Amino acid sequence: MKRTTSHTAHKWSFATRFRRGAFSWKSALPIQRLKEALAEIRQIARADPVLAADGAVALLEKLSPAFEHVDSSSGAIGTAVNRAIDALVPVIAGVDVPAPVRMRWLDRLFDALQDDPMPYIEELGDRWGDLCTSPAIASSWADRLLPVTARVMGAEGLGEHFAGTTACVRRHGAGASSVCMTSRCSQVTRLTVPHGPRPDVLSSTGRSR
Repeated sequence: MKRTTSHTAHKWSFATRFRRGAFSWKSALPIQRLKEALAEIRQIARADPVLAADGAVALLEKLSPAFEHVDSSSGAIGTAVNRAIDALVPVIAGVDVPAPVRMRWLDRLFDALQDDPMPYIEELGDRWGDLCTSPAIASSWADRLLPVTARVMGAEGLGEHFAGTTACVRRHGAGASSVCMTSRCSQVTRLTVPHGPRPDVLSSTGRSR
């Protein structure tokens, strides 16, 4: 396959299938469409890993809006999305691109995290350190996320929800967070220890070990 010269010009087959509200309540069809989208990205990755990474970002952007009407009570769609995140994060993190390109990808993914009311893609936040790929980019995101996280998690926090909290704070069993990839882990510890168990001693269920 000839390498694509313009990633923005590439037409992904999955794009038209993952419109906002595209699926009804039954989970079988969206799960099948998700598998097809992953297969499409894997096929492109063999010839053009950067294009595949851009496609992975595009798919993650579309998941929550497309699945907003799907019944998630059985857990099937949530499991499928989590498996997709596990498959797509290495595709995005594993390519060597200029820092501005990666920052644009991260901006798009962070917007997707904030447009995720269900939530379907919240585990993406736990992989933020993997997606940053470098201490410099991680430090930039720490600068962006720490002030709001400090307000939300601080002693006077009012139980606000901030989509960037999981991207900022390391969780047990997850990849290093953006802050923990930098030299500022102590800032996270000061935020969390006085007000409850540290995030790195929480199990995946949120209970103390």
